Amino acid sequence: MRLTPEQVAIIKQAAVEVFGDEVIVKLFGSRLDDAVRGGDIDLLVESSDLIENRMDKMLTLTARLQLRLGDQPIDILVVDPSTPLNPVHRHAIQTGQAL
Repeated sequence: MRLTPEQVAIIKQAAVEVFGDEVIVKLFGSRLDDAVRGGDIDLLVESSDLIENRMDKMLTLTARLQLRLGDQPIDILVVDPSTPLNPVHRHAIQTGQAL
């Protein structure tokens, strides 16, 4: 995993601030491969509860992470019981590593 312990802590803290204590945050995509360089930070935020104002919260989390981690590309998927899963969601759920 190509995130420092400090970056992991920042991501987890920001996700809890925005989405609440019950969310699970997973890293997926190229940042899981230690042999690859670069790439954006792909995050999956999972909740067993319905998330109201999903888009607003996703944008808020992105902004907080940009401010705290520096200006770098961050992609966030949010999944709750109402989310119609597409192939990208399934891939993230299957391959993501919990932070």
